[in-house]
Formats: sequence, C-alpha cells, structure tokens
Amino acid sequence: MTDLAGQILSSFSKMSLQQALFWLIVQNFLQFAICIVVGQLFVMQFHKHPIGERPLPLERREVVLALLCVFLNSIVAVIGWMLWKNGVIVIHNEVGWSAVWDVIVLLLLMDFLMYVTHRICHHKLFFSWVHGTHHLYSRPRPLSLFVLSPLEVFGFGFLWLLVLSVYHSSWLAIVVYLLLNAAWGTIGHIGVEPMPKSWPKIPILGRLSTSTFHAQHHHLENKNFGFYTDVWDRMFGTVHPPYRDSLE
Repeated sequence: MTDLAGQILSSFSKMSLQQALFWLIVQNFLQFAICIVVGQLFVMQFHKHPIGERPLPLERREVVLALLCVFLNSIVAVIGWMLWKNGVIVIHNEVGWSAVWDVIVLLLLMDFLMYVTHRICHHKLFFSWVHGTHHLYSRPRPLSLFVLSPLEVFGFGFLWLLVLSVYHSSWLAIVVYLLLNAAWGTIGHIGVEPMPKSWPKIPILGRLSTSTFHAQHHHLENKNFGFYTDVWDRMFGTVHPPYRDSLE
C-alpha cells in the first residue's frame, strides 16, 4: 500500500499542469457520482424515515450549480497540487498510529474552522452572496451537497488547503479524511434518517452529526452549524434544543 501510494505521488509530481487538471477533474466527478448514487441508495433504503417534506422537482439551476461546484473543487485540488509541488504542503508516508492521529487532528481542526466560518457566512453581510445559494433549497436531496456558490466552494477549499499547509499530514490520513468528508456531506443531505432515535444519547458516537442535524439547519438557519459533530454547537449554544428527541 505504501509503495503504491509512493508511486502515485511520484507520478503526480511529474505531471504537467494540464495532466494534473485532467486527473483531478476525473477524480472529483467520480466522487460526485459516487456521492449521488450512494445518497440515492440511502434515500430508497430509509424512505420510511423522511425528514420533513419531500424535495421539490429537480431544477436545472440545481444541476448547473452542482456541476460547477465539482469543477471548481477540481481547481482547488489543482492549487493544492501546485502548493505540494512547491513544498508548501508536505505529505508524509506514515500509515501507523500517527496516521490515525492525523485523521483525528484533521477532523477536529476542520470541524472547528468550518463551524466558525459557517457562522460568519450566516451574518447578514455575507449570507446572500456567499452562503445563501446553499439555502435556496430547504428540502435537501443528495445533489444539495454540491449546490454552493463559487465563493463558498473556494472559501471552504482554501480553508482545507490552509490546514494542510500548516499541519503536515500523512497521505493515508488525507485520503481517509476526504472519504469521511464526502460521507458526512452525503448523509447530511439525503433527506431521510438512517440513525436510530437513540443516536444523540450514545456517548462519543452521539456527538457525530446526523442527517436530521443538518436538515434542521436548512430549516432553522441560526441553529446546528456543525459539519462532523455537534460539539461546537453544544459548546456555543447553537444546537437546536429538540434535536436529541427528533430522530425518527
């Protein structure tokens, strides 16, 4: 596994800008397709546990915004590739317990920073032209994960690159984090709840956010700002009080 990762990193280091852009676009659109398919499978599997009303008919604008988001994510990835080639982002090869620690650090750092920036984006000075696009659709479906304004795509993308520039992580931790990020994002926008009603009351695991948690944010824009956990919402008093009792 380490040898294969080394070969992939070596190949990327030798690519031209055009080659890197091509493969990163392929990777991002593949991830997009997987998120949509997996999300729809969850919708079908847990259709008896809806969160609120069913989504309205799909609009062309939703599709265009989602595809634009995926392309812009590819641009962010290319910028990250350039930072890595120039030594700003450093990736190491450890795959043991240090990689596990890296995953925890990346999740906690990004969870806190995204909570803070998410709250800032809800300020009246920024909401309409930065984050308002994501709230155009209050009945989430898997595609809603990618319905973002270009400013928001670049904002969260550059936040991720900043964390990687400051914290030198292993390649394995970066891959695991990106997979978890896609999984959480998908679960947060499926419009059904796969978790049991007791989930928020489970020690430690109950701090992980659910589909209901994020769906409530789409309806109550001043509550539930967290992405991966409800830790910061609980700490700063922005969690929706009935959340613990609202899972189906």
